[in-house]
Amino acid sequence: MLKPGLLSSLQDAGRPGQAALGVGRAGAMDMPAWRLANALVGNRHGEAALECTLAGPSLRFEQPAVIAVTGAAIAAQVGSRAIPPWTTCLLPAGSVLQLGGMRQGCRSYLAVRGGFDVPPLLGSRSSDLHARIGRALQAGDVLPLGAAPPLRALPPGHDVRVLGWGLDPQPWFDFAYRPLALLHGSHWAALDSASQRHLYGGRFILSKDSNRTAARLDGLALRVAEPLELVSEAVLPGTLQLPPSGQPIALQAEAPVTGGYPRIGQLAAVDLPRLAQLRPGDTVCFRETGMDEALARLAAHRQRLARMLDAIAQRLETGA
Repeated sequence: MLKPGLLSSLQDAGRPGQAALGVGRAGAMDMPAWRLANALVGNRHGEAALECTLAGPSLRFEQPAVIAVTGAAIAAQVGSRAIPPWTTCLLPAGSVLQLGGMRQGCRSYLAVRGGFDVPPLLGSRSSDLHARIGRALQAGDVLPLGAAPPLRALPPGHDVRVLGWGLDPQPWFDFAYRPLALLHGSHWAALDSASQRHLYGGRFILSKDSNRTAARLDGLALRVAEPLELVSEAVLPGTLQLPPSGQPIALQAEAPVTGGYPRIGQLAAVDLPRLAQLRPGDTVCFRETGMDEALARLAAHRQRLARMLDAIAQRLETGA
């Protein structure tokens, strides 16, 4: 790695199921973008990809590599040649890929065929910066690539090659302004009436202090009607907590496994990637939703994504 970018780390699907050990899930913040990047290079086994935040790194490939870049719109080039996003590209040995700033959104994903083959820990190659499992990448880091057979759609060559087709990012990176769906949390009823109204009708601003652990929201302070005495209970990505400051905190991929603040809401899982793509200064609004709607939206999204993954695999296998 020649330059690390603002914050670049290796991520896969994370470490679900380790909460009893006190270890959170971590993994890619925008799971659909991560999965589609892997699909575009022919990876089907949850290989680790590079998650870039706001500004990407520069990397030299010492061997030929098939790559794809998805997620937030990011400038990408090899030499003077622009590399299109959301498609499959073959880079010859010695190529220097430069990923620049993001025009919109917060996180991009760089996948390589075979994945970045670093040693796994607790079944995952994800860096969990909050838990100090792994670390952000630095200049001089060497990332081995996993073995994989040549891709039929892009046989080896001596020049940069790009598939003649790619994905429309709109269904998977929908940046149209819409409120995020939020279910009532176990302590929603403890909010005073003005705070309940503002939670679903007001606006918040994503703080510059946000990170992979939590999205910190600035705005009108929310209050509970009466003081609460709480013990720590389970939390997960999407849990909206209310610390004493009154400024809500929406937990993200590196959420701890327990928390002691009032849990005033739970973000619908299907909207977690949209939260992950907001950048400091962006407006955040919530709308009220229920469990039935949240589950139905998640199921429909997963079905669409599964169909797209299968379609990509078929096109790569046939070379069409």
